[in-house]
Amino acid sequence: MTLAARHRPWPVLSGAVVAFAVLNLLAVMFGAVVAAWLPEPWLSLAVAVLFAFFGVQSLLFDDSDEVNDAKARSTHSLFATALLMIFIAEFGDKTQLAVAGLASTYHGLPVWMGATLALLSTTALGVIAGEHLLKRMPLELIHKFSGVLFLVLALVALYRVFD
Repeated sequence: MTLAARHRPWPVLSGAVVAFAVLNLLAVMFGAVVAAWLPEPWLSLAVAVLFAFFGVQSLLFDDSDEVNDAKARSTHSLFATALLMIFIAEFGDKTQLAVAGLASTYHGLPVWMGATLALLSTTALGVIAGEHLLKRMPLELIHKFSGVLFLVLALVALYRVFD
């Protein structure tokens, strides 16, 4: 959102989408490998614990943790800046781990496609909204909502353990 608020949106969106597509591919591959090694109940339990952790982490979010910096000018450098910024910031984060968890339970291609389309959508919304959304809706409220959503997903995964 910060890059898009300061610069042209298309190179920012393109770089972010490429980064998310690659990250999701890596997560799906990791999840498929883990699924081949662990029995289904253990996978579901691990996914439940992972989602519960992310839910609690989101509910305890502190907006002073957010970092805002980027100064790029050309289309090429904006694309590269967005790609590298997203790739480095998101590598191993809760979204990628959640995708790996889902890929350990479900077929990889739909998980990759769904996660990539979801991140493309949220990135496009962030680019379109820019800093206007943050002026109307507190970031803390967005994190509280995502925390509750992760806790619901944890309960669904936990249900699969005993199903």
